[in-house]
Amino acid sequence: MGTTRRTPATGTDAAAHTTADMTDHPDRRRDGDPWRAQERARAAAARLARAGVHGTALTWVDNAGLTRVKAVPANRLPQAVGAGVGMSPCFDVYLVDDSMTASEHIGGPDGDLRLVPDLDRLTVLSAQPGWAWAPVDRYEQDGRPYAACQRGFARRMAERARAEHGIELRAGFETEWVAVQGELPGAGGEPAYPTRGPAYGMARLVETSDYLRDVLAALTAQGVEVLQIHPEYAAGQFEVSVAPSDPVGAADLAVLVRETVRAVSLRHGLTASFAPVVDPSGVGSGGHLHLSLWREGRNLCAGGEGPFGMTRECEAFLAGVLRELPALLALGAPSPASYLRLRPSHWAGAFQCWGLENREAALRFITGSGSAADTANAEVKCVDSAANPYLLVGGVIAAGLAGLAELTGADPAAARLPEPVAGDPVHSDPAPRRLPGSLGEALAHFDSSTALRRALGEPLFCAIRAVRAGEIELFEGTSEQEIAAATRGRY
Repeated sequence: MGTTRRTPATGTDAAAHTTADMTDHPDRRRDGDPWRAQERARAAAARLARAGVHGTALTWVDNAGLTRVKAVPANRLPQAVGAGVGMSPCFDVYLVDDSMTASEHIGGPDGDLRLVPDLDRLTVLSAQPGWAWAPVDRYEQDGRPYAACQRGFARRMAERARAEHGIELRAGFETEWVAVQGELPGAGGEPAYPTRGPAYGMARLVETSDYLRDVLAALTAQGVEVLQIHPEYAAGQFEVSVAPSDPVGAADLAVLVRETVRAVSLRHGLTASFAPVVDPSGVGSGGHLHLSLWREGRNLCAGGEGPFGMTRECEAFLAGVLRELPALLALGAPSPASYLRLRPSHWAGAFQCWGLENREAALRFITGSGSAADTANAEVKCVDSAANPYLLVGGVIAAGLAGLAELTGADPAAARLPEPVAGDPVHSDPAPRRLPGSLGEALAHFDSSTALRRALGEPLFCAIRAVRAGEIELFEGTSEQEIAAATRGRY
């Protein structure tokens, strides 16, 4: 790998942190009722004890797309809710290999944050007996929301859509992964897959039926509504889709589903990889995002006068997303490995175009079957599971809101979608614009995106930019095989 000016990652202080209870801070509790939060936390701790839970994993996802964790004994959940759990902000500038860079606002050993679990998402983990899980929001020591909290960013964007346009978004992630027998090999090693039957073949389902049954059972026990599960195209590759949720909830589910699959896999002697590619000579794994726009119970993706029944607001939102796709790749395809997947004619969405049910288009529109008013949605296909799901869903909403602003702007035509593309864009005449073919190209578009910079805010925007630049430098001069080997075990 290329040389890089990075600081070696060092452990944070493992001693117990103490801080004043911050539940009276006006920004500290979203429900505005600190007593009620403590009462709920004590009741939740009692339920965990009755369920035989000893520890609760508190997770967030960093800017490199890795899920980080602090865990607390289950009986300390009230203290975690009341005072938070300490964690350094430096993890926002960690790279995929656990080395650390720095940004204008974040970096170095100084500072501390408070991780506060979201009790609404507290889940007893079926595949990890004795454990529960909850995602966290991150706060400053004095109780102010942390400006670089990715989950907070996704929430702000969802709240903006509701406040400015009366629109509620529903979103859901598809999770694709590759399972290999034993550990993932290093450079030059060939993974051993549990099955090599035909793509989407029943033979693969038969050979892995116990494994996939246990994935389904674990997700169901955790209250996750599974829509589909099946073998995918590549050897040892699978996909699971779950029911849509609000944007923050969809990102939470993406984390929970991934870690559940990981735990079930280990119990079967398998290692699950959610990396963009395991084998750079084959097809990759995506982390597609589906979303729809709703107002007062009506799906704005259907029943309108726009393309394929879209309302004008839906069209404007999707036009904004399509316009920002080159910059959004810095959030949704954030690894150098992502561009080993994002290739033409691989159903990865490598061109900046949209189409009706077109799996080669970066933005796919789906009218649905049966009651289209309920099922019509759009799918962002050019993204993968190296992405932080909170950043991705928040960034897509920010781009869509910029498109909605064009409806009343100086140039309403900017709120229109171009003509849809049918078939493989490679064969279109003229061919649509190719999306960035490297992380460096995507980062250049991200740097120039006013919409994303304003939405993210300077601390988060600069931290993301620093991490992307650090990983570009980290993998400079390495081969495709070396990039795949270095990243396939990290996600």
